[in-house]
Amino acid sequence: MAANSHEQGRLPAAFLTPGSASFLDFLSDHAPERLPSGRGLPPVKGPVEAPHGTTIVAAIFPGGVVVAGDRRATMGNLIAQRDIEKVFPADDYSAVGIAGTAGLAVELVKLFQLELEHFEKVEGAVLSLEGKANRLSAMIRGNLGMAMQGLAVIPLLAGWDTDREKGRIFSYDVTGGRSEEYGFAAVGSGSLFARGALKKLHRDDLTEQQTVTAVIQALYDAADEDSATGGPDVSRRIYPIVAVITEDGFRKLTEAEVSETARAVLDRRLELPNGPQAPVL
Repeated sequence: MAANSHEQGRLPAAFLTPGSASFLDFLSDHAPERLPSGRGLPPVKGPVEAPHGTTIVAAIFPGGVVVAGDRRATMGNLIAQRDIEKVFPADDYSAVGIAGTAGLAVELVKLFQLELEHFEKVEGAVLSLEGKANRLSAMIRGNLGMAMQGLAVIPLLAGWDTDREKGRIFSYDVTGGRSEEYGFAAVGSGSLFARGALKKLHRDDLTEQQTVTAVIQALYDAADEDSATGGPDVSRRIYPIVAVITEDGFRKLTEAEVSETARAVLDRRLELPNGPQAPVL
């Protein structure tokens, strides 16, 4: 990348050569060592201890999609951080929730954000939601070497599809395998319990606020059964991160909005510790 001298006031040749609209491809060609996949780990014995993010949930409602994540990061049996953020805007109409190795996951999200911004600037158009899902799949696949050493990253992509005019959710495995989820989805250590809760709570006709309540209920159930998932912490005023994506774009709910719903859920749980009861038929 140093073909031309900066002292002459010119950009390196790599920046002036026509190529792919993918920033990931650009780095792969000219600075592969800056990619997570270009940095190997030294030989180690046993699993690598690093903070891990846990549970992410998402649910679709008629006007869009809600994404939420708890705030706890763990390292083995220890709580590494109580207020980590796990839900990020990818662009104006999509969001990524992260589970897995926290440091690598945040780095992957930043790279994904840059990838989408670069594409838009080069092509003069926004990548479709399907295209975003494919790009993220390729980036996860590039981290496979790290995943095989115990440093896996498992994101959840949700967004508003401007072509189909509806909310959509995509989940992934460590190899980059992509699956579209219908209705709701969950990833992370508490995902089994969160998915079970949403299976009973989610309906196709829920309003935005009802969907927000449902995902917070699901995170509560996950925290109730999974020690790695953190529930609402009223004493420290730490509540889940919740984002809504509609035709108007990405919107992160304020702490006041989330705390009001979370406190309502907690108050109701004093009467029904196991949460809302779904009808048998």
